[in-house]
Amino acid sequence: MKAMIIQNFGGPEVFQPADIPTPEAQPGQVLVRIAASSVNTVDTMIREMGKDLPISPEPPAVLGMDFAGTVTAIGEGVTGFSPGDEVYGCAGGLGDLPGTLAEFIAADARLIAHKPSNLSMREAAALPLVGITAYEGLQRAGISAGQKVLVHGGSGGVGHVALQLARHFGADVYATGGGDKQLALIEELGAKGVNYKTETVADYVNQYTDGAGFDLVFDSVGGANMVNSFEAAALNGQVASTVALVEMDLSLAHFKGLSLHVVFMLIPMIHDHGRQTHGEILAKLARIAEAGDLTPVLDEQKFALTEAGQAHARLSSGKAMGKVVIDI
Repeated sequence: MKAMIIQNFGGPEVFQPADIPTPEAQPGQVLVRIAASSVNTVDTMIREMGKDLPISPEPPAVLGMDFAGTVTAIGEGVTGFSPGDEVYGCAGGLGDLPGTLAEFIAADARLIAHKPSNLSMREAAALPLVGITAYEGLQRAGISAGQKVLVHGGSGGVGHVALQLARHFGADVYATGGGDKQLALIEELGAKGVNYKTETVADYVNQYTDGAGFDLVFDSVGGANMVNSFEAAALNGQVASTVALVEMDLSLAHFKGLSLHVVFMLIPMIHDHGRQTHGEILAKLARIAEAGDLTPVLDEQKFALTEAGQAHARLSSGKAMGKVVIDI
């Protein structure tokens, strides 16, 4: 099968086209002909950092985690899937799990679900990693109807899904963005846009919560922005973060009695721990999408498999609006 491989780690130019053996479905796996894959920040981190990241595969390697495609074969013991089924998932591209920048993947059946019937293959391929991350963060933080929810980075990959899910669960949703295009997308998706470049945290907390703070803050920006999340949260509020790599004083969180939920959705893939949870979440996301409450936003630029390096560069440039998708 055709694939894009890396022989060493580095810049986007490290991708090379190759013909490699087509995998076979082992027990517990399904073989999927991949139609599309999407690029996530963690994919670019693995490509750049290599063995500085313990989750990186040994080269030569096939990267890529998200995919949508059609089942062509079923391994022993697999139930719930049949050849011809359209599926989607996040199932490779790290450790000893071959990735999705290839024509086929032998995927653990616990990590996939049937594709939302109303989404294209490209749209479905954009959803798994960010969708699972957003869903897990909101659920762990106790999302419920009537809450005031703030999403930091509301036009980003995880953020634009989190704000749609928060609305689906009945919350009153606000989201930060840093420019006219970002704010327009946030408003289009049904949240109130907050320009973090022109409004201080105190400004929008006072304006939208009468100074009380937000019941739940979903922080998809992380790092130094964590202090803004703590400041924006209400007393005894909930903060979910997908980027908690930061050293900081937790005094503010302490005195406000905040609960912090750190989401790292790759744990089931890395440790083979609770993998069925990912399949279950993907099935729920499919139903939410089919109900019209969740639509992935795709970047306007399209890329073929042989342009995997350009797709990585596009995401890293910061110019992409929505998920960067590669057609396989």
